[in-house]
Amino acid sequence: MHPLKEMIKKRLQDKNCGIASYCSANELVLEMAIRRAKETDTPVLIEATANQVNQFGGYTGMLPKDFYDLVINMAGKVGLKEENVILAGDHLGPLTWQHLNEKEAMENAVELVYQYAKAGFTKIHLDTSMKVADDKEGLLSTEIIARRGAMLYKAAIKGYEELKSAKPSAMRPVFIIGSEVPIPGGAREVEEGLQVTKVEDFKDTVSTYSKVFEEEGVGFGMGDVIAVVVQPGVEFGDNQVFFYDPKAAESLSKSLKEFPNLCFEGHSTDYQSAKCLKDMVNDGIAILKVGPALTYGLREALFALSMIEKELVPESQQANFIETLDKVMLENPNNWKNHYHGNENELKLARKYSFSDRARYYIGQPKVVASMNKLFDNLREYTIPMNMLHQYMPFSYLRVRDGIIKLDPKELAMDGIYQFMQDYEYATGVIK
Repeated sequence: MHPLKEMIKKRLQDKNCGIASYCSANELVLEMAIRRAKETDTPVLIEATANQVNQFGGYTGMLPKDFYDLVINMAGKVGLKEENVILAGDHLGPLTWQHLNEKEAMENAVELVYQYAKAGFTKIHLDTSMKVADDKEGLLSTEIIARRGAMLYKAAIKGYEELKSAKPSAMRPVFIIGSEVPIPGGAREVEEGLQVTKVEDFKDTVSTYSKVFEEEGVGFGMGDVIAVVVQPGVEFGDNQVFFYDPKAAESLSKSLKEFPNLCFEGHSTDYQSAKCLKDMVNDGIAILKVGPALTYGLREALFALSMIEKELVPESQQANFIETLDKVMLENPNNWKNHYHGNENELKLARKYSFSDRARYYIGQPKVVASMNKLFDNLREYTIPMNMLHQYMPFSYLRVRDGIIKLDPKELAMDGIYQFMQDYEYATGVIK
């Protein structure tokens, strides 16, 4: 049985059961997630988005098979079994091709989903909620969304069946339907509050998909659907976080009792408190998506290490990581210029510190990676004093002091990632 189906089954006895979905292509984030899965003997769910990884390479330059191989190889190096790695595809649909008409956009979306499933991804988010170039004005009907979703489901099953013929042990994928509002990756503007998904909209999504799947001859496919994406009232912007309110989501949470084989998937859960995340799991939001916060934690740790370097290392030898990252972002502004607003100083601060963390698109680029590795080398040559570590990285200081992690710059950088991961481990019952 698929580990996520097992989770759904367990939730019937224990509502505290859940799983974090780590949505990142950063190799240090992936390494940390895999390492923790090995240490805790639990499955790890790693997610790639349609714009990160697709049949044209995405912004990472990786095809679905490339990303699959990268993660599985990393797992092998730490001794994590392949069956404990769940690879997932997020927002798989015409998201990346909204500028094309329906025929062209859906042809690309069908090929995208097919390649993900054939590569071995076993959690597929069928997301056809976004409009394409020749759609009529106004919101898409649930009928159109479900009809396009059925097309993608068929493509995924085709990919899976081809994989299974070559690899009999291949696991049948499970599917996620629905989509959150607003667009993932951080709210574009400050809002007074967020509208929790209405119960009738959630039920309409499930019933319409059920009807359309039957009409398309894949009615059995609803048995493969394990979750619906909803907006439980959480989001974040550049410098603001909308925290989960159980009372606001109470009706939505109660409605899930009518669907014992389903849970909710929450997107944009980044920066929620450990208690908020725990409450979300208790309320049926059993799959917690997190992405930008992980690279934010990495960036935060790297900035702290860079400040330590400025104290310890001769100026001529310094890696200047902070300056290098900003220079690379300025040289190629396409991944942040439409998301950050204000005067030059406000833009500079947003590039460094925004919760939406557009820096994640640059932190893996060659010049930035080279600067990061030089920073690590420098701080291995000039050992970080514990008193200085306490000044700049007080939480990591405690973990070094107690012998949990080593006094190594790479380990300290990865600890910045883990400081966000541990809240998800607590919320999903991995740690107490």
